[in-house]
Amino acid sequence: MMRYLFFLICLMCVVPHAHAVDSFSFEDFAITDGGDGDIGASPVKMNMDAGSINVAGFDIAGVMLGMPFEDVQTLFFKTKGLYAPREKNSIVYTLHKDWKYNLDYECRQSGIIIPSELENCINSLARNRGLLYASELHLVRETTGEEIVVYFTSNATDNVVWRVVYTNDVNEVPGAAEKFEHQRDKKILAFWQSVLDKFGAPNSGTDKWVTTNNAYDPMMTAYYGSLDLVDMGRNATDAAKNVQQARENFSAKPYAF
Repeated sequence: MMRYLFFLICLMCVVPHAHAVDSFSFEDFAITDGGDGDIGASPVKMNMDAGSINVAGFDIAGVMLGMPFEDVQTLFFKTKGLYAPREKNSIVYTLHKDWKYNLDYECRQSGIIIPSELENCINSLARNRGLLYASELHLVRETTGEEIVVYFTSNATDNVVWRVVYTNDVNEVPGAAEKFEHQRDKKILAFWQSVLDKFGAPNSGTDKWVTTNNAYDPMMTAYYGSLDLVDMGRNATDAAKNVQQARENFSAKPYAF
């Protein structure tokens, strides 16, 4: 059974972060090798007599699919509101795997083989060439136990939002006694009612809002105390572009025969 969200979209998010928005240091940010890959593209279908919904127009705390990273960053780093970047590694930077292989080869061809120096060479080249991109932004609202993780495509597709995951603590209770279970049920009910108030009734099963029955089109799924707004098509397009461009830009030796 799915449940409910209490969400005030107007007061968006954020106290200024410890790092300057425009500054960059490899020591200040987490860097990963690849983007988020924990979801699939399971088939979806609409409920009987249900119509399509413009899920691309949904927002979670003001964040919509397709928003540029710069806009989301400005919203939460320069505006004081309900959400703030988490204390450490609020921004996660990613280098696509195929590009990392390219740069590893290029650095090794320059005679760099010591692991720490090789990693620095790869990251520096990636940064200078616009290949290192902000792939995740982690936001928290400590007073309510709410968290938001925003996922972005690479610079190959303009570094825009392709997924937003919201979670809260409605499913958490301090004990198993009847009173705690009763409190938990009320919290979940309140969350679910707020979801329905904001987004309307699901048009696919009891927990999904879908644009079409194509799983690669924008959709949102509700869970116990969680919402997952996603555009798998945008993410798949981004991955394919990176693979293609990395292949075309591999710095092979200039063989002549």
